[in-house]
Amino acid sequence: MSRLIIFGAPGAGKGTQATRIAASLGIPAISTGDIFRYNIKNETALGLQVKEILASGAYVPDEVTNAIVRDRLDQPDALGGFLLDGYPRTLAQVRELDEMLAAQGTSLDAVLELTVDTEEVIQRLLKRAEIDGRADDTEEVIRHRLKVYNEETAPLAALYSGRGLLYQVDGMGQIDAVAQRLEAVLAALQS
Repeated sequence: MSRLIIFGAPGAGKGTQATRIAASLGIPAISTGDIFRYNIKNETALGLQVKEILASGAYVPDEVTNAIVRDRLDQPDALGGFLLDGYPRTLAQVRELDEMLAAQGTSLDAVLELTVDTEEVIQRLLKRAEIDGRADDTEEVIRHRLKVYNEETAPLAALYSGRGLLYQVDGMGQIDAVAQRLEAVLAALQS
């Protein structure tokens, strides 16, 4: 169980849980959001391009995101497995990821979906914005991101469910409780 995706609404706790899962499995957690934020902070060409897009609450275009993911999956530490966080977000990105993995002669092992309450997520993100100083987390932008997520990304659950890869996990509650639920799912998959 080494090629995984974790997804859920913005603020569902994907990043926190991805770090824990990746550490326990000895695979890299690959977060497109972290890659974008690094580039924004360092004012790279990519960062400047992405900053404006994210500030409006929109998603970065597929061609940019696909290129970043392809490059990252080709790095030596990801060849034995990975946990993708924030990718794929669209059906076009799913097709692209399928092609990337086919080119490596591999496929996904599981897709973990954190399910959360919308109003709880909004409160989490507003709190995170306050703590981390994340300018992209205003209530208006958060609500827009959730709307975009529901329109574009939520349908991926049905696709991965149809492939027998989707495992929904309750993302509500304390971080450790959510982590235990995820660990139980991964343990069951490995047995």
